[in-house]
Amino acid sequence: MRWINYSLLSKGLFFIFLLGLVPVSLQAQDADSNYSGAGYPTIRRDSVPQKDLIDVFKTFFMPGYSTRPAQISNDKIYFSFLPAASGSMGPGQAFVTSTTAGFYLGDPDNTKLSSISFTPYFNFRGRYGLPFRSNIWFANNKWLLTGDTRLMVYPQDTWGLGGNQPSSNRTRIDYKYLRFYQGFLRRIKPYFFAGVGYAMDYHFGVSADLENTGLPKSQFNKLDAALDDRSFSSGPNLNLLYDTRNNSINPMPGCYANLIYRMSSTVFGGNNLWQSVYLDMRKYVALSHNTAQKQNTLAFWTYYWTTLNKGTPYLSLPSIGWDVFNRSGRGIEQNRYRGQGLIYAEAEYRRGITNNGLLGFVVFANATSVTEPDTRQFSYIHPAGGAGLRIKFNKKSNTNIALDYGFSSGYRTFRLALGEAF
Repeated sequence: MRWINYSLLSKGLFFIFLLGLVPVSLQAQDADSNYSGAGYPTIRRDSVPQKDLIDVFKTFFMPGYSTRPAQISNDKIYFSFLPAASGSMGPGQAFVTSTTAGFYLGDPDNTKLSSISFTPYFNFRGRYGLPFRSNIWFANNKWLLTGDTRLMVYPQDTWGLGGNQPSSNRTRIDYKYLRFYQGFLRRIKPYFFAGVGYAMDYHFGVSADLENTGLPKSQFNKLDAALDDRSFSSGPNLNLLYDTRNNSINPMPGCYANLIYRMSSTVFGGNNLWQSVYLDMRKYVALSHNTAQKQNTLAFWTYYWTTLNKGTPYLSLPSIGWDVFNRSGRGIEQNRYRGQGLIYAEAEYRRGITNNGLLGFVVFANATSVTEPDTRQFSYIHPAGGAGLRIKFNKKSNTNIALDYGFSSGYRTFRLALGEAF
């Protein structure tokens, strides 16, 4: 397979490995204290009564109501609901309705919290979407079922390939998008899972205004990544997962690593053959182990995403903000940097404001680099940063309302979401 750039792949993997070493070493000495004998994170009970927005409403409308220490209850499903306006869905204000459900399919002491989210949105510039995502952990974490289904009408700006495209290259692309991703993993050892999946991307009704922009038409034809009026990618993937977190909605100390190899093939109906690798690593370090005190955590995230051969459709190439969960690049406009390869790193400090967990804040910084179309080298680094407020919506699923303000050179944004960015 001579078309695979092994040099680029090895450089990216080595870079992301080095980034992962730092946070891993910070908590290695405390790893044994955070896990039960069964080999899974234990559920910590707080001695200080925890409070969320549900408690606030009940206190206001139900005289005599009092909060109690947070613990596992007999409830089957923990819902969080957020109707609000946000600027995170592109230019102009957007109306976002986010519903997240957290639930256990087994004993909470040895089964991770499953989650399902549905976040329909629209803005007043022709963009709307119906994304549905799921992360289902079966009893004793024996099986994991993942899903990501979206139907989107998504006019969006693009700047071409590489990390040094000027702002004048901004070009509007109109398209519709249907995504269907499914994964099925089995536990091999404690924390370690392996499985297979299927991924389908269908971009259709694609059009771009190339007459009134500084972006050369050749940008869409480099690397056999033409911007056609439609593209269909379909094929299997292989998935390796290492996850010591107990709650993906709001991770506590632990770590996460996910390696996905994807192939799109004409055998499965795709337009052409192309392959990609996505490696995601995260680490959460508790700076205070007294559960009665406010949250005090450092979180690290880095991922490497690369195509392995030519022929990947333009809209399927690695691009900032188009990671698996669409959470990367806070402070950078989605789609601003695109290439055959992308490296991303982010660090965040999370701190409670109130002892009852109702309020908290975060401070974050990140950096992005994409490969250049001619050399396939990472030549430019683009930093961003910001801060945010956290409001506990549901203490049982530990779901926060996240209000983040991010900025980078020439760009500012406000993001509203349920759950942490990573």
